[in-house]
Amino acid sequence: MALLLRTLARQGVCLTRPRCSVFYRHAAPMGTTAKEEMNKFWDKNTKLNRPMSPHITVYKWSVPMMMSITFRGTGVGLSGAISAFALAALVLPGSYPHYLDLIHSLSVGPYLIGLAKFGLAFPVSFHTYNGIRHLFWDLGKGFKIPDVYRTGYTVIGLSVITSLALAYL
Repeated sequence: MALLLRTLARQGVCLTRPRCSVFYRHAAPMGTTAKEEMNKFWDKNTKLNRPMSPHITVYKWSVPMMMSITFRGTGVGLSGAISAFALAALVLPGSYPHYLDLIHSLSVGPYLIGLAKFGLAFPVSFHTYNGIRHLFWDLGKGFKIPDVYRTGYTVIGLSVITSLALAYL
C-alpha cells in the first residue's frame, strides 16, 4: 500500500485533485527503500562474518531433518519420473511389449535387476509411509521428540523391508 501511495504521489496523480487527498493524507513517508535495507542487512552480516542463514553447516544433522529432505526429494523425483514415463508413453513409437523386450534383450544379471527394482520400490514405499506419518501429524499425534524419532526409524525400517519384498517378487 505504501509503495502504491508513493508511486501515485511521485507521478503527481493525486496531488492535483483534492478528492484524491484521502489516499495519501494518512500515509507516512518511507525513510529507505527495500534495496537500501537489504544492502544494510548484507553489509552487517559481512562485517560480522556470519554465514548465510539457514546454512547446512550451522545445524547438527538429525533423523527428522534427513527424513524431511528425503521426503521432499522422493516427492519431486516420483512426480518427475511419472511425468517423464507418461510423456515417453505418448511420444515414443512402439508399444509396452516392445520396450519390455528391449529391456530383456540387455541380458543384465539378476542382481542388477534386483537393485533396479529396489531403486524403484524404495522411493515409492518411503514416500507412502512418510505420508502416512504426516497424516498422523495432521491429526495432532506424534509431535513429541521421542515419537518423532521412533516413527522416523519405523518409516525407514518399513520402507527397506517393503522395498526388499517388492524387489524379490
